[in-house]
Amino acid sequence: MLIPSIDLQGGRIVQLVQGERLAVESTDIEKWIDRFRPYSKVQLIDLDAAKSEGANDAIVRRICGELPCRVGGGIRSVERAQAVLEGGATQVIVSSALFADGQVDVSFASRLADAVGRDRVIAAVDSRGGKVVIHGWRTQLEMTAAEAVHILEPYCGEFLYTHVDREGLMGGTDMEAIASVKAATSRRLTAAGGITTLAEVAQLEELGIDAVVGMAIYTGRMSLRSS
Repeated sequence: MLIPSIDLQGGRIVQLVQGERLAVESTDIEKWIDRFRPYSKVQLIDLDAAKSEGANDAIVRRICGELPCRVGGGIRSVERAQAVLEGGATQVIVSSALFADGQVDVSFASRLADAVGRDRVIAAVDSRGGKVVIHGWRTQLEMTAAEAVHILEPYCGEFLYTHVDREGLMGGTDMEAIASVKAATSRRLTAAGGITTLAEVAQLEELGIDAVVGMAIYTGRMSLRSS
């Protein structure tokens, strides 16, 4: 399944290369809402909230009112997760908050799952150079994505794996790395990071893996089905 991605920064929809350099921006939010209506899942990330540089709560609620969105960015507490779900999100995507002192924070993961329901939690595990990265991909941990996924499995209904090495470069993703994460869990897996062609989406679908696509859509490299 193809899952279109919406990243918000400063009230705009943006796409960043490697999470840093601005490559695409749009203020026409309604245009992209309309483009993504045919899809049963949309990924919505508030980059400002993720970086503790503000939030786009009103826009997030607006988009969630129109599209079935899984929402991430700055979800660091049970209370924030509950608020995002109450704002219309179908699921919450939680990343850095699931780790503390270089390890998986099992206590927080358990409390979150108990509070909102395991099936409404998507655990985001991002990897660069073969190791998990957190805090906007700036902090590297001494564990692999597969190791993290194995520990987090009891506390979420799904995983989001981002292969940061390929993120935003539109050069294709790393199927071998994604497959290794898939092998580590029985939970549903969504992959992101460099997915550029419909052939890659189809290849992932054959493996039972969903594909989040951003840059390739916004630049026109990947065509979307019409409504």
